[in-house]
Amino acid sequence: MHDLINDLGGFIARNAVWAGPILGLVTFGESMVVIGAFFPATALMVIAGGLAAAGVLHPAEVLLWCLAGAIAGDAVSYWLGLRTGPVAWRHPLLKSRRRLVARARLFFKRYGVLSIILCRFLGPVRAFVPFIAGVTRMAQLRFQVANIVSALIWVPVMLAPGYLAGKGFTAMQGQSHSLEWALACVVALVFLVLAVRHALKAWRASQP
Repeated sequence: MHDLINDLGGFIARNAVWAGPILGLVTFGESMVVIGAFFPATALMVIAGGLAAAGVLHPAEVLLWCLAGAIAGDAVSYWLGLRTGPVAWRHPLLKSRRRLVARARLFFKRYGVLSIILCRFLGPVRAFVPFIAGVTRMAQLRFQVANIVSALIWVPVMLAPGYLAGKGFTAMQGQSHSLEWALACVVALVFLVLAVRHALKAWRASQP
């Protein structure tokens, strides 16, 4: 996964014209039910924030593509849940993730529409809650409002660490080597974020 993140980060740094579509696709994929865990949107968004700070990417373009992908991903997951209904719980893909699905269903039952916003920041259940909202027939207007609001909060929060780190190193190093230092800082930050996430997952798994 680390190699994939480095490769994608390097590609968008060298090919800025493709950065927006790639970020949109990755944020879309991470919001999709079942497959969301295989899309490293968080790490790439941190890198994209650093590249935007260094002037390699346009901040508004990065923001808009990430918002579009995040909103569309949750909307499609909700639509899939709406179309399949409760029969979805018997699907092999969900039965093989029974424990995770149960946690997501409990989370949704406890927080209702607020869970659509909160789940953006909770990796394990993120891709399942919009699907569950569809299966349980949450009113579409309520869901879509929560979906858009959650994306408007989540995307800037995920871009901010890389952007602020990149700006800080640009200011410290001047213009001549700003890109190199910004990228170095952002990559280090990405690995720190991944390490913390891995530690949290291991801790949760160890809890009774």
